[in-house]
Amino acid sequence: MDTVALAVTDGMLPFELSLAHEVFGSAPDGVTGPWYRLLVCGPGPVRTGRFLLEPDRGLDWLPRADTVIVPGWADLDEAPPADLVEAVRAAHAAGARVASLCTGAFVLAAAGLLDGLRATTHWAHTRTLADRHPEVDVDPDVLYVDNGSVLSSAGKAAAMDLCLHLVRLDRGSATANAVARRLVVPPHRDGGQAQFITAPMPAPDHHPLAELLPWVLERLDRPLTVEDLARRAGMSSRHLGRHFRSATGTTPLRWLLTQRIRRAQELLETTDDSVDAVAAATGMGTAATLRRHFNRTVGLPPDTYRRTFRAREPLVGDGGRHHGPT
Repeated sequence: MDTVALAVTDGMLPFELSLAHEVFGSAPDGVTGPWYRLLVCGPGPVRTGRFLLEPDRGLDWLPRADTVIVPGWADLDEAPPADLVEAVRAAHAAGARVASLCTGAFVLAAAGLLDGLRATTHWAHTRTLADRHPEVDVDPDVLYVDNGSVLSSAGKAAAMDLCLHLVRLDRGSATANAVARRLVVPPHRDGGQAQFITAPMPAPDHHPLAELLPWVLERLDRPLTVEDLARRAGMSSRHLGRHFRSATGTTPLRWLLTQRIRRAQELLETTDDSVDAVAAATGMGTAATLRRHFNRTVGLPPDTYRRTFRAREPLVGDGGRHHGPT
């Protein structure tokens, strides 16, 4: 069973801490087999906002976890506590995957885990992180960054995106989608999307893309083009691009490719369809096209991805470290 440890101390932001607890604390309905073992690790009673927490373990337990999550750190005028920084550094050295949510990136940076790596944090604090840790390549324009054993997210909702990304790596797309459904959040937002949208979002029922996006998702097996989408939406391709950027933070083609890849992941995990059949069902045309895009996006060929997640279920309880495909 994969163990997830929340590394906490006084001054942690309660929203990010609670969010991670919701994702990793219990399995969604319909998911069989052991779920994560979630532990809160801190130096005695911890105050977070107006809440007082009694940790399950001390910070010295972190090196025994498979994944360590550092929620947002509230007081950026002060350096993170030395015992927290050292415990996170020791956990990573012991082989744990370490992820920061929001301003938890300041803890990872203080531990030296982000040196020479691309990372992010809440957009309001990216300049501070870059100034304080010039050895870190701070990207203010993404939702989260996955460096393999070290990950970081922007603030609030982006922290949920990163947590779901971790579940997807560990348990597959179908399980991550089940978690998202339980929490009533979008099942996937690509980490490369913009952190925030400057134009306010209209109510979903009145947004120009409100009818278009579900229409597209029902037709992923078809060779749709930007012109097809624009025609369906009754606007020019350029106008469609502006609406997509405003609503999703990305382009129509990139959004469409992401939906095709996610559908392919689900089919590979849940059916015995051949790669050719999956390519046809996701509008990729040929197995060669699917393999090219899938490998570039997911980091694995479709056949290997299927073997990985088909083999995952009986191995969940083996007690070994397993962080998804590498």
